[in-house]
Amino acid sequence: MAPHASDAVEQTDLTSSAMEHRIAETNGHTAAKGELDASKLTIQLADPTAREVPTPENANAGDETICTDHMITCQWKLSSGWSAPELKPYGPLSLMPTASVLHYATECFEGLKAYRGFDGKLRLFRPNLNAKRMLMSTLRISLPAFDPVELEKLILTLVATDGDKWLPASRPGSFLYIRPAMIGTQSQLGVQAPKEALLFITASYMPKLDAYPGGLKLHTNPEDMVRAWVGGFGYAKVGANYGPSLLATNEARERGYGQILWLYGPEGYCTEAGASNFFVVWRAKDTGKLQLITAPLDDRLILDGVTRRSIVELAQERLAGEVEVVERKYTIAELLEANKEGRIVEAFAAGTAYFICPVSLVHHRGEDIQIPLGKSESGQYTTKIKSWMADIMYGNEQHPWGVVASKD
Repeated sequence: MAPHASDAVEQTDLTSSAMEHRIAETNGHTAAKGELDASKLTIQLADPTAREVPTPENANAGDETICTDHMITCQWKLSSGWSAPELKPYGPLSLMPTASVLHYATECFEGLKAYRGFDGKLRLFRPNLNAKRMLMSTLRISLPAFDPVELEKLILTLVATDGDKWLPASRPGSFLYIRPAMIGTQSQLGVQAPKEALLFITASYMPKLDAYPGGLKLHTNPEDMVRAWVGGFGYAKVGANYGPSLLATNEARERGYGQILWLYGPEGYCTEAGASNFFVVWRAKDTGKLQLITAPLDDRLILDGVTRRSIVELAQERLAGEVEVVERKYTIAELLEANKEGRIVEAFAAGTAYFICPVSLVHHRGEDIQIPLGKSESGQYTTKIKSWMADIMYGNEQHPWGVVASKD
């Protein structure tokens, strides 16, 4: 039977409609049977003397990521829902070779950091946004829903448990990287939504990536390769976004560049720098006013980065009247034109891993866009915004975005 005319609009946006419906189902729910419930967490503590905390010099020196003593895991089954979460010693996971994640990319994750403040406290930076985004990512690839508040509670518990040892008060200004992830574990081949899944959370060391000597140099992507596309899943933090980008990234690094500036469409819209959001400070062509410009979110092409969102909000609040914050599509041709006219002031990449990293050059089809750096190898506004963010993260500024993790 032919669909009714009234169904036509709905059928053009099935993915968004389905996700919005699932997200709405999780809002405002109290814990019930089968739902993710942090209050049911069981705890099996590791031997605190079994593993030593590495020195800052050795924490990222090897080929293996060093994780803390514990991790949190939680199983889900379609038939029974979420089991009780477990905090237990860090160790390997067990999967069948036919597990869904190994064949159909049913995997997503989040990335956030725990910061040791200069006031001695442990903080997370806006973890509620990471938890909400992870829900959106899981639903995009048909993994189970959960209450983001419960995930945030579990993350805070892991940080509070391992923070004192692995992020000691003697190392203020340092951080741990927190990785919540979810994978489909059903051991049945076939393209289908998994009926079993595993949520797990780890904490590990990660090197600082926000201070490239001479600034971060970007190479635009080759014409035959894109990282994300409208109607795809670039706005979700799924593993399938990353593996396919490595070929071009490795080639760029062999040529002396740090990351790819990903362009989109025949227009060459500037989107992301690697897996980070990309910002440019320039003088507008028509008015000459200073603008902080970055790609928009309305077409769901790029990731709604927590760092990105925070930069936009802080700049709108604290640079009002001095710099106009603009979220719109802009092209590499506009960037080339601004460079030739001397209108580019500075640029930076922003994300959890890179934090806020000054960009000094963009190479596009044989042409270099030289981007000014300040005396400290960071532009004036890059430095200012980075300082505001770091003060919140490390407790120099008491702010609602800095969420304290404690054992109380």
